Amino acid sequence: MERIVILTGAGISAESGLGTFRDKGGLWTRYDLGDVATPEGFARDPTLVHDFYNARRANALDATPNAAHQALARLQAGWPGAVTLVTQNIDDLHERAGSRDVVHMHGEITRALCAACDHRWPAPRVMAPADPCPACGAPRARPDIVWFGEIPYHMERIANALWRADLFVSIGTSGEVYPAAGFVEEAKAAGAETLEINLEPSRVPGLFDRVIAGPASRAVPGWVADILP
Repeated sequence: MERIVILTGAGISAESGLGTFRDKGGLWTRYDLGDVATPEGFARDPTLVHDFYNARRANALDATPNAAHQALARLQAGWPGAVTLVTQNIDDLHERAGSRDVVHMHGEITRALCAACDHRWPAPRVMAPADPCPACGAPRARPDIVWFGEIPYHMERIANALWRADLFVSIGTSGEVYPAAGFVEEAKAAGAETLEINLEPSRVPGLFDRVIAGPASRAVPGWVADILP
């Protein structure tokens, strides 16, 4: 088996203290997604949006990669074939664990984007609506995050990797949000074996060839230890 494509979701970072959409009482439950995770919400109240993502950025920067992040970095370093790591997460825990060339399909909380000219740059810990773009000077800085209604990043690269994969692995994701929810079907159609690692199996029986149930920090290191030569 040479080519592995791995998709990670919020479940892999939850054990590092980063909340998911579904956490009861978490950061997301205190906001309307239409207000903080859409271009329209940003246009209405950029201060609210920046306050929300400043809190998420602080949470992410103060978090530490866990054993699952570290295991995937070991896999990338030690696997004789290609390992493409795609994440729905906007934190940088994969990179800080040692993974390289991570494909962030939903953007990165540590990056800023100019809504006027599309220039991107490293985000400061705290952003504000009046922050000028380093390239054009417009006070239109926003987090470099894919919001609802926007097209995820790197879709062509991801599709190419899925069609060439020998193994597709989904880790810590609900499998309910498209287009990522369709990756397993794309990989299966191309002939790849499929594996799910999650707290609970996905809600569609038979979607994966194999399921490993359990917390990512335990299940992922065990799986990596089993397959590394």
